[in-house]
Amino acid sequence: MDLNYTPAEQAFREEVRSYLRDNLPKRLSDKVAKGLRLSRDDLREWHAILNKAGWLAWHWPKEHGGTDWTPVEAHIFHEEIVVANAPRIVPFGVNMLGPVLIKYGSEEQKAHYLPKILTSEHWWCQGYSEPGAGSDLASLKTEAVLDGDEWVINGQKTWTTLGHIADHIFVLARTDKTGKPQEGISFFLVPMDVPGVEVRPIITLDGEHEVNEVFLTDVRIPKANIVGEVNGGWTLAKYLLTYERTGIAGVGYSRQAMEHLKAAAKRLKANGKPLREDPFFAARMGKVEIDLMAMDIFNLRIVAAAEGGAAGGVESSMLKVQGTVVRQELTDLMRRAFGPHAAPFISEAFDEGWNEEPVGPAGAMKQATKYFNMRKVSIYGGSNEIQKNIISKMGLGL
Repeated sequence: MDLNYTPAEQAFREEVRSYLRDNLPKRLSDKVAKGLRLSRDDLREWHAILNKAGWLAWHWPKEHGGTDWTPVEAHIFHEEIVVANAPRIVPFGVNMLGPVLIKYGSEEQKAHYLPKILTSEHWWCQGYSEPGAGSDLASLKTEAVLDGDEWVINGQKTWTTLGHIADHIFVLARTDKTGKPQEGISFFLVPMDVPGVEVRPIITLDGEHEVNEVFLTDVRIPKANIVGEVNGGWTLAKYLLTYERTGIAGVGYSRQAMEHLKAAAKRLKANGKPLREDPFFAARMGKVEIDLMAMDIFNLRIVAAAEGGAAGGVESSMLKVQGTVVRQELTDLMRRAFGPHAAPFISEAFDEGWNEEPVGPAGAMKQATKYFNMRKVSIYGGSNEIQKNIISKMGLGL
């Protein structure tokens, strides 16, 4: 979208572009552009590059290692890292736990954990969902019992993204079974190398190992590893989810996908004509582009609220719903554009160094994989059905 940027904002954009040109390794940008798998070392390398510039925790207060960017500058930054094909910022430590610790953590917790998030000494994952508690998170069964100076945690978490490469996990656990379910939950910080933590892989529809099950059996952690008040974890959980849902919307990535879709519709043909001249395909492209433009503006409102210290629950839910619908529509249109060429899947083709002959047009298999991966975005972070309930109750008073 073409916004009327001030000279200072244009200068900031050039600063970001210049830094990315000079510091983003071509090896990493090539892997992202080709849809290749990124290793933990790749992701940590990129975090270190951003942290060196002071840009990793862009929404943290400056005294904790963040920036003093305006909402528009943050918007520009995210536009440019997507355009540059930079790896994504892994959100669990920087974008989820960090804001929770800054707002609710003790001074000791801030001093201990925040610097280690910035340096990637600690690599976090999220222990929220359970086999019987996904969208209905308040029904979670994992328990934490205080035993002297230690909490003892027992339970199971599922769909734990990147849990197999993490060394710490933040966990919601039940500390009180009386009263409303939301009132008996607490928020804990758990090292994953302590006895009783077991990680098992879950292989997804596209053959990837991204998510996991995490089993906690008599896991003991210090009493000080609780964040906030005992039984006060639901407030922290909701605050964290506003950051997760805003990120799930992926506005910058949708804008990039829109440009790729336009290029494909110009290049690929149906019945002897470019796809963009097919009235049905063109109509779907036009609608999703309009939706994306509206979402882009709305995203600026959410970023502005978050940087001002607010956590807009209903706004984040609205952005999450619309963002996931747009992302799924874009990947569906791209899959349809490539047609049967999107069907073959060769897992090894997504490894660095694979040089075999591609199957079908360049990028076809990559887009099919994106299609599969985007099926889940309307579920995690609170399913879209649950988000619509939040919108109807909090936003419309129904």
